[in-house]
Amino acid sequence: MSTDTPASAPAESAAERYLAVQRSDEFAGLRRALRGFVFPMTVAFFLWYALYVILSAYARGFMGAKLFGNINVALVFGLLQFVSTFVIAWLYSRFADRRIDPVADRIRTELGEVTHEHGPRG
Repeated sequence: MSTDTPASAPAESAAERYLAVQRSDEFAGLRRALRGFVFPMTVAFFLWYALYVILSAYARGFMGAKLFGNINVALVFGLLQFVSTFVIAWLYSRFADRRIDPVADRIRTELGEVTHEHGPRG
């Protein structure tokens, strides 16, 4: 039985590194920023969609009102659902590019998991 001690302490495990990052202020700020966008936007879209459904169910006269030709309010509201979905996706993309991705890239780089600008090593 040897009493020799290793020359250096074992390297920090990956799990310990991830837990340290999870506890960091930078990661907490990242989560806060993400939630600050996602939750309000989700609530806003849900309310907009619920308005469309409720009006379709209970305000048939209003939704059936013709605007021009065979185009009525319900059709316009339905198409605006698609428009709002694309607008939210575009806004999120801009938000992520500015506020989320730089911090996430910094954290990923600190963990040593990035070998080039936008991808984990494989």
